[in-house]
Amino acid sequence: MMLADSLRSFVVGMAGAVGLGTTQDKSAGIGFGFDQISIGELEAMYRADWLSRKIVDIIPNDMTREWRDWQAEKPQIEAIEAVEKAPLIDVARKVNRALRKARLRGGAAIFIGIRGADHAEPLDPARIKAGDLEYLHVLGRDEVTIGQQIRDVTSPLHGEPEWYEVQGTNGAVSRVHPSRMVRFVGMEVLQDAGRQTEQWGDSVLQVAYSAIKNATSAQGHIAALIPELKTDIIYVPGLSKAVATDAGEKAITKRFTYATQMRSMFSTLLLEGNGSSGDNAQGEKWEQKQISFAQMPELIRQYLQVACGAADIPSIRLLGEAPSGLGSNGESALITYYDNVGARQRTELAPQLHRLDEVIIRSALGSRPKDVYFEWSPLWTLNEKERAEVFSKTAEAARKIIGGGQDKPLIALEPLSKALANRLVEDGALPGLDAAIDEYGGTIEEEPSEEEITAASTPAVPAQMQTPANDAAPRTLYVRRDVVNAAEITAWAKSQGMTDIVDDLHVTLIYSRAPVDWIKAGNANEYGSDGKDTLTIAEGGPRAVEPLGNMAAVLLFASSQLSWRHQDIIHAGAEHGFPDYQPHVSLTKTPVDLSGVLPYRGKIMLGPEIFEELRED
Repeated sequence: MMLADSLRSFVVGMAGAVGLGTTQDKSAGIGFGFDQISIGELEAMYRADWLSRKIVDIIPNDMTREWRDWQAEKPQIEAIEAVEKAPLIDVARKVNRALRKARLRGGAAIFIGIRGADHAEPLDPARIKAGDLEYLHVLGRDEVTIGQQIRDVTSPLHGEPEWYEVQGTNGAVSRVHPSRMVRFVGMEVLQDAGRQTEQWGDSVLQVAYSAIKNATSAQGHIAALIPELKTDIIYVPGLSKAVATDAGEKAITKRFTYATQMRSMFSTLLLEGNGSSGDNAQGEKWEQKQISFAQMPELIRQYLQVACGAADIPSIRLLGEAPSGLGSNGESALITYYDNVGARQRTELAPQLHRLDEVIIRSALGSRPKDVYFEWSPLWTLNEKERAEVFSKTAEAARKIIGGGQDKPLIALEPLSKALANRLVEDGALPGLDAAIDEYGGTIEEEPSEEEITAASTPAVPAQMQTPANDAAPRTLYVRRDVVNAAEITAWAKSQGMTDIVDDLHVTLIYSRAPVDWIKAGNANEYGSDGKDTLTIAEGGPRAVEPLGNMAAVLLFASSQLSWRHQDIIHAGAEHGFPDYQPHVSLTKTPVDLSGVLPYRGKIMLGPEIFEELRED
């Protein structure tokens, strides 16, 4: 016990000697306070200081630089991107501006302008039709007035203001429902709802303020020392007496002006004296003092590194300077930074854009297909060598998939070729491939199998209704061609929101209640490359999806072969049951909203002609 008491007394005594834990402790006066930077100073920092401006701009620029890739059918992608890039919408630029304003001021918003809407009412995405999105406006936090925060936890708008108000130049105030605003917050203030006093966030310059000031101040002080880098000092006996009069002052000034000029011209400084040195020296004496800058660059670099850490941006991106060290080129730091930006895109930006994206998709397509989504484009781009390696590995993987099933590939050739073409276009491995595919249709498609051709050629009628070949008596006539690539068209129809799709996709050539001699109708005499009686409608051309007669929805297309064949059968005595003939594929059994449906533009492969007697069912 005595030993313990002695040790405790010793420790307490030593602590008291240096002031640890007392008011004399040097760390006792250190604490944290919050002094909010004024809007005026934030604007001054952004406009006058390069470091502050880069801290605000770099991350938004990187988040929107490569933007995003939509995953959907090509016509759908083109329609969505057309809306995104429209001059009054320009989504990537508007989002970039909103992010920069939010990082500088602590908050911003994008106003979603819908055609003919009452913007004080809630936005219902389901009511958005094609072309309804007219414009987007970026508003800073000081350009809008906001209502009380919604604290009802059962509301989908919990945490957002009850309303926004925007005052125009004419003094008129427009009230906007929060569902029509995309809200961006700078540095989020993590306060409980009961203590929440600010519905926006802080500027990113707030937390980095001290680091920015120190870095800027260090550069300024070192720059001020440059004129003092080398200073000449001349000792003049009796100088104070000489300059006591105006004449003496002028004489001294004139003398050393000439001395300086002579030193500049002849690299020689003439002074009065006996030439000796030391304590016995008489007359004027000259010496030069220089300031050492040996440690100054490292000092500035350290201040800038602290600023990089405060901004959460690596020096290679903020300063354009690779980190020092053996074998370090900054690539690993840059990849880590891009991973951080990608995480912010997924966790911060994507949820903010969800409300706007629902409007963009519906305004572009007229509906909201469930399988339409986007992926963020990679920020790290490959060099030529790396691209070549990726291309080689992709092609090798495709060959393995094709041959992986020995007699039959693991994946059908058509979807595999289309997916491979999309990958090559996105990677940029083969420039111009996308345009070439559009022009020549260069993707590999599987030819219909023997089973599919046979199934398409078999009449789907009961056996008792089939007529023997030797019976040429006139009778009613229904001629059709079944669609061989029905799976592809069905997949397209489902992607457009159609559900009640007919079981047997086909094209009708004639529908005649008037009896006709089938033998006179002849046959089409059209043979495909497989030597069978098939017909392929090439990609493209005029296409439309519309209601036709009592059919809920049909795919209309142009085909001179089918139209001529229809007329041939008419000349043989048939009478078509409809006023006009338009080649089409019947799609659905029940009505469907066709306002946002994009026509199928791929190949339509038809099997042989099938002759049947007309059935009223």
